[in-house]
Amino acid sequence: MKNFALLALLLACGSACTPTETTSDTETPLDSALTSITHDDLMRHLRVLASDSFEGRGVATPAETLTVDYLTNQFRQLGLKPGNPDGSYVQKVPLMGFTAEDVKASFQGKGKTLTFQYPDQFMGVSHLNQEDVAVQHSEVVFVGYGVDAPEYEWDDYKGMDMTGKTLLMLINDPAVPLEGDTSQLDSTVFRGKAMTYYGRWTYKYEIAAEKGAAAAIIIHETGPAGYPYEVVSGSWGGENFDVQNDPNPKVQVEAWVPYAQAQELVALAGQNLAQLKQAALKRDFQPVPLGVQANLSLHNNLRFVDSHNVVAKLEGSELPDEYVIYTAHWDHLGRDPELEGDQIYNGALDNATGTAGLLELADAYTKLPTPPKRSVLFLAVTAEEKGLLGSKYYATHPLYPLNKTLANLNMDGLNPWGRTRDLVIVGQGNSTLDDTLMKALQQQDRVVVPEDSPEKGYFYRSDHFEFAKEGVPALYTDNGIDYRDQPADYGRQRQAAYVEQDYHKLSDEIKPDWNFAGGVEDLQLLFRVGYDVANGTTYPSWKPGTEFRAKREQMLRQL
Repeated sequence: MKNFALLALLLACGSACTPTETTSDTETPLDSALTSITHDDLMRHLRVLASDSFEGRGVATPAETLTVDYLTNQFRQLGLKPGNPDGSYVQKVPLMGFTAEDVKASFQGKGKTLTFQYPDQFMGVSHLNQEDVAVQHSEVVFVGYGVDAPEYEWDDYKGMDMTGKTLLMLINDPAVPLEGDTSQLDSTVFRGKAMTYYGRWTYKYEIAAEKGAAAAIIIHETGPAGYPYEVVSGSWGGENFDVQNDPNPKVQVEAWVPYAQAQELVALAGQNLAQLKQAALKRDFQPVPLGVQANLSLHNNLRFVDSHNVVAKLEGSELPDEYVIYTAHWDHLGRDPELEGDQIYNGALDNATGTAGLLELADAYTKLPTPPKRSVLFLAVTAEEKGLLGSKYYATHPLYPLNKTLANLNMDGLNPWGRTRDLVIVGQGNSTLDDTLMKALQQQDRVVVPEDSPEKGYFYRSDHFEFAKEGVPALYTDNGIDYRDQPADYGRQRQAAYVEQDYHKLSDEIKPDWNFAGGVEDLQLLFRVGYDVANGTTYPSWKPGTEFRAKREQMLRQL
């Protein structure tokens, strides 16, 4: 950028706008795109998306219509093509709502019956499209961590037939101690402290279903899970959602029990849970039939609704049938009419900021003198707050082939507190997209820092993960913590205050001190990464040992 242009930009934006990181006296083809991303433009979209009139952007409410119409109109005004091959900007996402009622759980063994009370001692739901669900006289088998991970040479099932059984399993990955120093975890097995997908509760139900089990019960522990049991009972105790007619197998009942109840259940079989847990830390662990019969039942209160993803396309100049996808979820928690006073969960940071950022990236790509070689999709997904369902639906019902989809770049909460010297790659080390990002970071004089809590598995908790599950390399970043011109602990204090005071609360509203200079830089970074991938000579790939690598390689062989 020329010096006079830089001065004009600074005068126009003030302290809340970050210019492009280009420092050359010669403008590059990217300059007009990068400088189009501004604090003011982000705020313009935020004031609409996080307004009370949008009522928290609840799924399948009148607010969804407002949100979808706003996004569609913005994409149309930018001159982007409809992203659905049917000529529209939307992809219908059929959802099934289900609420468990009259939940019963009892276990019989050695002439005794053990009954758990719902929801404090047993939490169970069913994703089946049927009103009455019952698992009767099902043999309970302790399967350790319930993991079948070929790349780690780990199999907790050892070929045992699990058809019709109820599987009892531990949360998280196997916490394998380092040989010679049991105070440390072996980082060569399931990445040590950092969670892999095999530790995620969703995987445990999926693998149980693949094995033919009737039910799966996860033993909750606050430390390994990263949250108390009350989070499970609170979120699962109301209405839950899934996509309609999901082709993936399901167990009849997905359940949790607190550790104390798991101890009672195992004791009913004459076993000791602490000893079983210790045995489960070894590769030679064998499943343990407990000689206990499970009787589980519930009534499913069902309803069916349609929601919508919004998608726009910038067609590539040379390889238009290959794609890079940017995602952000447009939904939040909606409005609770039972509350007195404020009833609206505005979801300003989560995720009106990411949705506004998606629009800004779309705008930036239209400022390029020539489109990139490959097409770019801008996908605003629904029902993230219901379980990543909009992205799950797209990834399992893609509008364009996934084996020609190079990458997914996801945004879930932009930095509103100023510029940082660093950035977090959530799930760092998974794919070569990390390398592309770190190269672009150097142009901003910034560095990557590790996640604070890799054991909490944040990589598996936002929309990019649904693409990863299907094999598509995915990138998800988090805010840096080293803020320029701020005290050393400023970043952690702001993040902690947000989590404690605003996350999923009525108070997640636009704050008067928000400064998106850092969010602008992060968006410029994601623009560069997507642009480089869209123009690259090779596809991004998963790194060796990553649990998604085999599926991607199989997918690409189809080409």
